[in-house]
Parts: sequence; structure tokens; C-alpha cells
Amino acid sequence: MNFGRFGMLVMLLFFASEGAFAQVESSVDTTMIRIGEEIQYTIEVSADTTDLVLFPEGQSFAPLETIESYKTDTLRQDERYRLIKKYGLTQFDSGAYTIPSQRVFINDTPYPTDSVAVEVRDVPVDTTQQKMFTIKPAVEVEDPPFNWSKFLFWVGLITLVLGAVAYVIYRKKKKEAENDIVLEPYEEAMVSLQTLDQSNWLKEDNSKKYYSQLTEIVKRYLDREVDDRAQESTTDELIFRLQMHKDAGELDLDPQTLKKLDAVLKRADLVKFAKFKQMEGQAKADRNTVEEVINETKAAIPEPTVEELRENEAYLEELNRRRKRKRWIYGLSGVAGLLLIGGIVYGSVKGFDTIRDIFFSNVTKELAEGRWIRSEYGTPAVIIETPDVLVRQEPNLPEGAESSIAQLDMFSFGDFKHFYTSVSTVQFAGQQEFDLDAAVEESLQELERKGATNLLAKKETFSTEKGIEGVKAYGEFNLVNDKGKVLPIPFAYEILTFSQANGMQQVTVVYPTNETYAEDIKERIINSVELEVLETQTQ
Repeated sequence: MNFGRFGMLVMLLFFASEGAFAQVESSVDTTMIRIGEEIQYTIEVSADTTDLVLFPEGQSFAPLETIESYKTDTLRQDERYRLIKKYGLTQFDSGAYTIPSQRVFINDTPYPTDSVAVEVRDVPVDTTQQKMFTIKPAVEVEDPPFNWSKFLFWVGLITLVLGAVAYVIYRKKKKEAENDIVLEPYEEAMVSLQTLDQSNWLKEDNSKKYYSQLTEIVKRYLDREVDDRAQESTTDELIFRLQMHKDAGELDLDPQTLKKLDAVLKRADLVKFAKFKQMEGQAKADRNTVEEVINETKAAIPEPTVEELRENEAYLEELNRRRKRKRWIYGLSGVAGLLLIGGIVYGSVKGFDTIRDIFFSNVTKELAEGRWIRSEYGTPAVIIETPDVLVRQEPNLPEGAESSIAQLDMFSFGDFKHFYTSVSTVQFAGQQEFDLDAAVEESLQELERKGATNLLAKKETFSTEKGIEGVKAYGEFNLVNDKGKVLPIPFAYEILTFSQANGMQQVTVVYPTNETYAEDIKERIINSVELEVLETQTQ
């Protein structure tokens, strides 16, 4: 044997040995599509558990376009891995195309796949069935009907904004008024008398207004300094109460001062209530009498003691705190009221569930509106679309089951309290009889072991389009938490169990019934289920 033949033999043995440890196969689900339809291109690699496998990435399928690169599914077969990688391809022009050979790297060694010829056809249009019409001229269209709901929404929103602005301005002015310097009772009375002197009420022959203001000045002074019921008292009641303060030693007032005050107040009563006309000279004299009464009362009031001053200071501080507290309460109440009204208006337009989703995280909404993933799991494979990837779980085989089960795969996602999905597949060792009802009962018992109680079950028999027989179990249950307490929210479940020749496939979905989007998610998952059909099943 010469060197050339020896070298060729060594190369053949090398590649044969490599092929014994790594195998690459490719396939497509169809070789003919219409424009825009998807071709699923699948690469399967059988490799050792220590091999590093790199699949093609990017737009390497030109002239076809890669619309999605699906996540790699990993299956264990004895001491080796079976890696399945799928690509979604399409083309938007009709014609004959070739999917080029792809290179899969295993431990830096490239393994090419076979090229595949595909045909892209136009969407057929049957003009014999569909009549053709000429282009019609443009016509005027009436204005659309007035959208009252949108109009009321904006009117309500603008009203709320204007109301909020008006409330802020009102509160600001009120706060400024409260912060104004408050005069002492005596100073306030003197300033009010000077303001009364500058008025034109006497010249305008308006004695009623003049005397009303005059009695208000003296009563307010007495109310703040002597008796806190002075402003609400009649003339006789006020004189009587002042006399009581004098007799009690609280007011050292001359009896003549009380008589002068009594005379002024009674003349004021005649002017205010009996429409008595008072001369300008007498009115000015009564004004001077009121000033004398205020001065004499000020002199007759005993000086406050230190304890009284302290009590008064503490009272003012407490009064100030109460005012601040009221301002906070009014402000917060106003804001809460505006938010409530705004929430009612927004909820009536957009729906109150939308408001709940804005302020509180809604797990099922995020799942429903997120990007879903379609993949296959287990052997025989279950092809299913889920909101997230199902993660492989380590199964716990019952005692004595190792000899009867050749392979058991389990995948799951989520939890009972929010949303739970699982897929499990079983391949039996040798030919065995399989009872679907027994498998369903075991699944229901597994739910109970995970905390389900008061479990209600309904079962239906059915078969898939490809003739695979199955049983659907569904119903509701209550969940017991870790502390042994039964949660008030009922939970729903649906279990699909399929039986093939020497194999079983099962899909389980569990979710709380109070979640808005949970039912839609369940329906989408269940409707997406497809099964790998074993050859022995179709024969």
C-alpha cells in the first residue's frame, strides 16, 4: 500500500470516527409555499455531552429571509444530547429558490448540511369567480357623527384642571390673609373708628349703616377683651353681663360708663330696627362716647398675670397648629377628590380594569401581551406555544418504575398563584398497556399534593386531527398555602393527556380565576398544542 492510499484511508477513518460521535441532519416542513408564508428549517445535531455546538446565526439563508430563530431545544438520549434548532424562513417574491447549505460547528469542526430546493408561488386569483369593476369616481362623504363620549371626556378633564387651578389660587389667597398681622383688640378698635370717620354714610343720610358699624366696633372689642359672647348678645344682655363681670371683680368699670354705653346701644337699636333718623351731631357724639367707653374699659381691665400670658401663648400655638392641620386636611382632601373624579371619568372612558393595571402590576397581562415562544418538548415531542420558555425539571420516579420507563421528561413554567404551565412526556420500556384514566387520576392526586383542596373534576374523551386519543380533565379547586390557610380565590385547571404506542404526553395549565387575562392565555396555550406522531401510531 503506497502512502497516498494509506493517507486517504486514515482520513476516511478519521471522518468515520467523527461521524460516530457527532451527526448533523437538516430538514424542512415543506418545499412549496405561497408568498410570505413560513418555512420551518430544522437542524438536528446528535453530539456528546462535552461537545461545543454552534448553529448558524444571522441572515445566512439568502435568498430566503430569516424571520425568526427559535430557541434550541435540548433532549438527552442515554449519554448523548439531541439538539434541535429551528429557523423560520420566508420569501416575498415568487420563483424557485435554493436554501444554501449551512455549516454547524462542533468543537471548531464545520459540518455542512444539505441544500434544499423550494418553490414560492403567487396567491392564486380566480377572475372567473371574482368580478372585476372599474375605478369609481370620488364622492363626498358626510361628516362622521359627533363623538359625545370624547367631547364629555375632554370637557371633564378641562373642568378638573380649571377647578384645580382655582382651588390653588383660593388656598394661596386664604393663606396670605391668614398670615396678615392681626392687631391687638384696642388697636383694631381705634383703626376701625378712624375708618368709620372717613366714611360718607352720615353725609349720605345712611344712619343705619353708620350705627351698625359703630356697634360692631364696640361689641367686637368687648368680645375679644371682656366677654366672648358680646357680639351675639342684645343690648340688655350685654349690659347685664358687663355688670356681672364688674361685680365679680373682673372689670373695674365706672357705673357711668355702663350707662353711657347702654344709651348709645339703645339709640343704635332704634336706628337699625325702628328706622329712626339720627342727627349728624348726635351720631358723632355717640361715636366719641364709644371711644371713651373703649378707653375706660381698657383701663379697667386688670393686667394679665404671668400664668395667664403663658396660657394665652400656649393657646395661640395650639390654635396655629390646628389651623395648619386643617389646611393639610383640606389640601389632601381636595387632591384626593380630584384624583377620584379623574379616575371615575378615565375609568368610564377607558375601563376600570385599565386603571387597576396602571397602578398595580398585572402578571397575566404582561404574559398575554409579551412575546410568546413556540417550541417542542420531550419525546414523543409536544409542540406548544407559551408566554415563556418551559424549564426542564428533574422528575421523581416512583419506586419500581425505573424498569418500566425508558425516558421521562418534564418541563414547567410559573406557579399556581399567578399562572402555571407544564409539559411531561413518557416513553415506556417495551410494549405496555397504558390506562389514560389512571394517568388523569394520578395527575389530580399530584395537584392535591401541591396544595389543591375541594377539587372538582370533569373529564371528556377526544382525539386529535391525527387520530391520537386523549382525555381532557378540567375544573376548579381551592389552594392551601404554606401556613395551612385556604386562599379565598378559586383556581381553575385543565389537563390534556394523550396516549400513543408505548408513549404518553401530558399538558397541564393552572391559573387563578380572578385574573382578567388568565382565561385567554389558557385558551391560546391549549389551542396551540400539537403532537409528534410516532411511526408505530400511523402504521
